[in-house]
Parts: sequence; structure tokens; C-alpha cells
Amino acid sequence: MQKTLICCIVVLAVLAVAACAQDSNPPCPEGQDQFVRYELFMGRSGPQGEVVSDEAWDTFLADTVTPRFPDGLSVLDGRGQWRGSDGQVQKERSKLLVILAPPGDDLGQRIDEISQEYKRRFDQESVLQVMSPACVSFS
Repeated sequence: MQKTLICCIVVLAVLAVAACAQDSNPPCPEGQDQFVRYELFMGRSGPQGEVVSDEAWDTFLADTVTPRFPDGLSVLDGRGQWRGSDGQVQKERSKLLVILAPPGDDLGQRIDEISQEYKRRFDQESVLQVMSPACVSFS
């Protein structure tokens, strides 16, 4: 009797977890496909005050980003700010890279490769990555 009760509890727990997982990512409406949306916030100021030029950004986009996502992406110019460790507000120009792609095994790896190369090439401390599910259609 006790084994049966334990088995029932385990089965109920598994079903509850599965139900919660499905609710966290509801299906897309008819006519839309499930994609993953990545946003990469990339500062353009270097530690010594240098700025990532438009030409350097275009080269990075062409040789690092586009080969990993040849089906398309968007790039927006931005202005970011944050409070530094000294308490002062720091400001800089930035690029916002928006990539929508179908889920895939290597999707996160390709995004990480882009971030790592940007940090290496332009001596950046970090690249902010935001990931969220998205329902998309091309109409």
C-alpha cells in the first residue's frame, strides 16, 4: 500500500511539473510559429575612451553575426547608461542586435559566440543578453 501511495505521489508530481512547463510557454496562435527572441545590448565605448566605429561594427556584423544568422536580424542604434561603481552615471552609444530564430540545439551557442567575439574584439567587459519566447508570422 505504501509503495502504491509513493508511486501515485511521484506520478502526480511529474504531471504537475509537466503542466507548469506547458503553461510557461503557451502555444502560438494559429498562423504564427514559435521562435526565440534574443536581444544583445552592445556598448560602443572602450575602457580607454575609444569608440567602436561604424566601420568596425559593420565588419563585425558581416564576419561574425551574419554567418551565424543568415536568415535575418535587426540592428538598432541606442544610447545606454548605468551607474558605475563610483556612483557616477556613465553613458555611451550602443547597438541593440535583435535576432528571431526558430528554437534549435545550437542557438544559444551561436549567441554566446557572438557575445564572446564582441567582448574580445572591442575590449568590452560584457554584452547584455535577453532571451524570450516569441510567436511570429510573416504577413
